[in-house]
Amino acid sequence: MAILIDKETRMIVQGFTGKIGTFHAQDMINYGSNVVGGITPGKGGQTHLGRPVFNTVKESVQQVGAEASIIFVPPAFAADSIMEAADAGIKYCVAVTDGIPTQDMMKVKQYLRKFPKDERMILTGPNCAGTISPGKSMLGIMPGHIYIPGVVGIVGRSGTLGYEAADQLKELGIGISTSVGIGGDPINGSSHRDILELFEQDDETRVVIMIGEIGGPQEVEAGVFAKAYMSKPVIAYIAGLTAPKGRRMGHAGAIISEAGEGAAEKVEMLLDLGVTIAPNPSSMGETVAKVLAKL
Repeated sequence: MAILIDKETRMIVQGFTGKIGTFHAQDMINYGSNVVGGITPGKGGQTHLGRPVFNTVKESVQQVGAEASIIFVPPAFAADSIMEAADAGIKYCVAVTDGIPTQDMMKVKQYLRKFPKDERMILTGPNCAGTISPGKSMLGIMPGHIYIPGVVGIVGRSGTLGYEAADQLKELGIGISTSVGIGGDPINGSSHRDILELFEQDDETRVVIMIGEIGGPQEVEAGVFAKAYMSKPVIAYIAGLTAPKGRRMGHAGAIISEAGEGAAEKVEMLLDLGVTIAPNPSSMGETVAKVLAKL
């Protein structure tokens, strides 16, 4: 099993014929993802990368049964593309685009809440690397060759640190069930807690590593959920131990605005909640290996 995507998931690419969309769509196809088409308004009826191009997401759902989408649309239009996917019945959407205005994402969140919970599209991102279920499918921009199939779930705000964790685990011969990037923007579609809940329900996943950073309460909220509801060990690495207060550090959401949002505070609270902490980025793999060895 895996979460969110597998080898059968029928995927489309929004922004299909653009330079960036074309590059990553081809990479996904080469990986073995079931890409069934793409969206570029005004170019419907054409063929691109051997797949049909549609004018709207709804057409792709009706004609090729699209279930999942990835967004390679400029920031000014990305929110509309996300809402279009939800309206058309897409089940899972990855928004890679960064720089989407915060007010636009507030509209997206409000729009998604109009749907009943069991019919609501799952969104990860914006400003994320996507999702990969190694050996099965990739809906994202990550280097697929560093991921091997296995039992470790990864969820993180940072795509690069997610790659680092995957590479360290590969060097130790440890594989991954699914790796999910949730994005580093202040308002994103899914939280760490949301993804932990999916991993808890996945029979293949035995442990989860959560990669967080300064800013916001998401990691601690996930720790509270893990203590109350998870039977699987959770390991965390929190980036930004040396970050000064009030200064953005890379991601738009990585800014300490309240007590409890600094890295050291998050680490302390997560330890109190029973989460195992990787002390630095180079120790993520070995920390997971130690937890696995105890199971």
